[in-house]
Amino acid sequence: MKDPSNPVCRTISTLLSRIGDKWTVLVVSSLGGGSKRFNELRREIPSVSQRMLTLTLRNLERDGLVKRTVTPTIPPRVDYELTDMGHSLLKPVTALSNWALEHVEQIHAAQSAFDAIQDARAEAA
Repeated sequence: MKDPSNPVCRTISTLLSRIGDKWTVLVVSSLGGGSKRFNELRREIPSVSQRMLTLTLRNLERDGLVKRTVTPTIPPRVDYELTDMGHSLLKPVTALSNWALEHVEQIHAAQSAFDAIQDARAEAA
């Protein structure tokens, strides 16, 4: 991704932004356990708003990572599940999650050190 004006670079950047999105990671991880209904996802990811979950699912469906199945019952039943491509995303998402867990203390220490330097500079100014 050397040339940000290159269409391929822009496409990759857009997809990585979507895949790296906070809600996408949580939804993909949740659906990795199998098909779920909207409210099941809401219960598993309590911090996500209804609007953000709807947008995330819609974007994942558009990108071919999630399949939405409507069963014509009363009321209609809607299930979400990962497609084959969505399942292929589980491995890198899990690897990134594991990396974050392994390095969380180092990251917090680096953030604290950075913040202390910034605070000292602000006080000196």
